[in-house]
Amino acid sequence: MTIYFYGVDEVPYGCFSNFSNHGFDLDGVWWPTSEHYFQAQKFKGTHHADLIRRARTPLRAAELGRDSSKPLRRDWERVKDDVMRRAVATKFRAHADIRVILLSTGDEEIVEDTTTDHYWGRGRTGNGKNMLGRILVCTRSQLRAELAETLDSDGRRPRR
Repeated sequence: MTIYFYGVDEVPYGCFSNFSNHGFDLDGVWWPTSEHYFQAQKFKGTHHADLIRRARTPLRAAELGRDSSKPLRRDWERVKDDVMRRAVATKFRAHADIRVILLSTGDEEIVEDTTTDHYWGRGRTGNGKNMLGRILVCTRSQLRAELAETLDSDGRRPRR
């Protein structure tokens, strides 16, 4: 069964949205949401990036990040997937409650159910790249592997 998500209010998978209220520390700075982090990285090292980080809502961070009057960093197209991977992984490592939800999806495909984004979601035709969903699946695998490393063969944490 494919798992579809989009809005932050969807239970239980709204936490998969970059707009979900699950902040984290990354690069020595607090990010209110993964959307704040992602959008700010388009302008890394600039005043505009800090404005995005301090935006009151993830929607406002997205609006500021999509401001076409501000030049994107030159390598953005090359690094944007890695930026998203880093944000998503950090978010789920920082919050046990949503980590459990992600791990509970087993081996199911995860799809961002948006008709407006062909790259990060499924897109209008349903055949989009779904990069956010794919990154969530990869993050799930990484978290599962990390959890397995901390457990002994009986499924218990080893004594140290």
